[in-house]
Amino acid sequence: MQIYLVGGAVRDKLLGMPTQDRDWVVVGSHPDQLKALGYQQVGADFPVFLHPVSKEEYALARTERKTGQGYQGFSVDFDSRVTLVEDLARRDLTINAMAEDEQGQLIDPFNGQADLNNRRLRHVSPAFREDPLRVLRIARFAARFQHLGFSIAEDTQHLLTSMAESGELTHLVAERVWTEMARALTETTPSEFFKVLKRANALKTIFPELDRLFGVPQTMRWHPEVDTGIHTLKALDWARSHSADLDVLLATLCHDLGKGLTATHILPSHRGHEQLGANLLPAIAQRMKWPNGPAQLAEIVARYHTLCHTLTELRPATILGLLKNLNAFRQPARVEQFALACRADFYGRSGFEQFDYPQSALLIACASACATVQATPFVKQGLTGRAIGEAMDQARIEALTQLKRSWP
Repeated sequence: MQIYLVGGAVRDKLLGMPTQDRDWVVVGSHPDQLKALGYQQVGADFPVFLHPVSKEEYALARTERKTGQGYQGFSVDFDSRVTLVEDLARRDLTINAMAEDEQGQLIDPFNGQADLNNRRLRHVSPAFREDPLRVLRIARFAARFQHLGFSIAEDTQHLLTSMAESGELTHLVAERVWTEMARALTETTPSEFFKVLKRANALKTIFPELDRLFGVPQTMRWHPEVDTGIHTLKALDWARSHSADLDVLLATLCHDLGKGLTATHILPSHRGHEQLGANLLPAIAQRMKWPNGPAQLAEIVARYHTLCHTLTELRPATILGLLKNLNAFRQPARVEQFALACRADFYGRSGFEQFDYPQSALLIACASACATVQATPFVKQGLTGRAIGEAMDQARIEALTQLKRSWP
């Protein structure tokens, strides 16, 4: 039995980056032998074992053979005769197909170290195309390493396009797509994930509502970058540079989806895009299996983000209505999430980096002012039921009126 460190841990070590998780491959063994040594078996598709002390994952060396469509259309062989090179050959990218033995020696049968040095993302073998999920995985790695100068090798880019055009992506399980997209949103440059999919003609299959934003014009006065798709990805990268909150990042990505439905004859104006986009999102979230929290914030931001932009022009009663729609008094953190997504929308415009955006701080101040209003004094006055809520709302409007007087 031989044990090798594999995958991302080897790659990140060579890049001089901290290692998050370490994965191991066991060659020349079988499940009963590992169980006898105290390893705990997990996983249903093929045996993966947790080390009795470190709890790190140890997988038996395996090969895979395509037997059907989609992510699950594989038969797996983890016979003890499977070699390390055979196991590495089934991996996606050369930079992920390296191993290190127990003496620290590098095993690199597919020249992954050279691709690391050349900042190239390259597929290991033609077997790459057998798993359509790898189109998303390579896009995610592009988002992770773009800031280091990585790019996708030309032959690999052609392969991604071929896979997308084959129709195989339609067989992907929604939960797996969401997992990859959610991870991509929190990578260093999340826009690169969607750019890679767009270049490969895969975005129209994965997220057609986002894909159709590209080429849709906006008024140059407010959007010097003009293209709605470009604006959306600029906003996303700005949001990621200020937060790793998945809810905020997804909401930023989805805030202008309604602009893809604007009637051609009114372009580049987008009157009513807020409601159009918000109305799209429940069905999108259901189709793509998004969790409730991110999906809810995405719908709220799509529907109300322009109100935040015009906050200083709104009446106190309108501001209170916005806060209620944000559920600010039960979920106060939602206000900060909403405000950050609105800031990202503002700064996702070419040249707007030089301007201030006080609206987000002002909205948070409005929520704080309203939060000082409590029910207790009105109960003591003898009010009951709906009358308490009405009295509290009136007190909140008065607090907002007073606050607005201090605004520049």
